[in-house]
Parts: sequence; structure tokens; C-alpha cells
Amino acid sequence: MIGIDFFIHLAQTWGYLAVFLSGFFSTFTLFLPSPTFIVIFLLGKTLNPFFVGVVGGLGAAIGEMIGYGIGYGAILGTEKLKKPIMKKIEKGREQIEKWFKKYKPEVVIFIFAAAPLLPFDLVGLFCGAIKYDKKKFFIIMLVGKILKYLVLAYAGYYGISAVIGYLG
Repeated sequence: MIGIDFFIHLAQTWGYLAVFLSGFFSTFTLFLPSPTFIVIFLLGKTLNPFFVGVVGGLGAAIGEMIGYGIGYGAILGTEKLKKPIMKKIEKGREQIEKWFKKYKPEVVIFIFAAAPLLPFDLVGLFCGAIKYDKKKFFIIMLVGKILKYLVLAYAGYYGISAVIGYLG
């Protein structure tokens, strides 16, 4: 796991490029935790929080396309490699299918992309596996990721209590 000090140093050196890379690296690693939420929160105080949210969200959305691609099978070429990924997809497939039937797929993708603690990797793998339209997937996910990162950046800028008061 890459530590928070790495991202803070990167941001001090590279500014918004570091924000983009922080978002990207936090999502392209499937099922691995990263300190990006803390980084975005802290950088919202030192850089423009609007740009931190947009640039971080864009990086995160591009990183999430790795999971979509793995689910789609575009990255993994052999059946031997696909089996472990398909097992992970099958674990949550029933639940995600229920949500896709009960709510529109766009709503499920957006909520999972925007919510900070929901396992979006599984949704990305699933959408790739069912060959959900990749342009729609990317746009919906991008909007959700940007919203999440904007909230985090502004929470850092104004303070978490002010943001919670505004949202609540």
C-alpha cells in the first residue's frame, strides 16, 4: 500500500497532476485500500478544492476502467487468469443484478461511484462482464466520482463539520 506521505509529497511537487495520479492509483488497484480520501481532503485545503475534486474524480474514473476492462475480458487473455476474477464477480453478481432490475443500472452505477464506502470495484467488474455500454458506464461513473471528490475536497477546505451541516 502506498502511504499518505507519498501522495502529499507528490502533491507538493506536482500539484494537480498529483491529484489526478492519486485518484487514478486509488481505483486502478482492485480491492486494495489507498489513502486517497485523506489526500483529497488535505489537498482541498491547500489547492483549489473545485479543481481538486474534478481532477481527482477524473483520475479515479479512468482508473476504474481497468476493473471494467478486466470484467469485459479485454485485459485478461487466458481462461486460467479469468477464473479468479469471475469468482469475485459471481460473489456479488446476484445482488447487483437485483439492484439493476429494481433500479435503473445508471442509478446503481452512480450511487456506487459517489458513495465513499461502497465497493465500486465489483460494480465495474460486473458491468464489464455483462458488456454494459462502456461510454455510458464511464460518464455515469465519472459524474459520481467527481461528486464524491468535490465533497471530500470542500470538506478539507471548509472543514468537515461545515460540509456535514450543509449536507444534513
